[in-house]
Amino acid sequence: MKKVLSLVAVAGLFTFASCAGSETEEAQEQKAADNAQTDQENLEEAEAAEAEIAAAEADTVATAEEVAADSTAAEGGEEAAEEEHAEEEHAH
Repeated sequence: MKKVLSLVAVAGLFTFASCAGSETEEAQEQKAADNAQTDQENLEEAEAAEAEIAAAEADTVATAEEVAADSTAAEGGEEAAEEEHAEEEHAH
């Protein structure tokens, strides 16, 4: 009788241990799901930040090109003024 009772007790311990393990597994699965969701959110934020950076770089390049074009146009205007001044000196 003691042997049967011992076997039942051991089987109960194994059953208890296996049920406790599934709680741990459920917690691990939930944590993994939370981490996956957080990773996805972080990825979306990183992509949005990269898009903002690309837009800012494009705006900076466009501004630099406008400044260069204005500078070139201003230099062309200065050259024309210098030519007019030189022609006036030759005329006098």
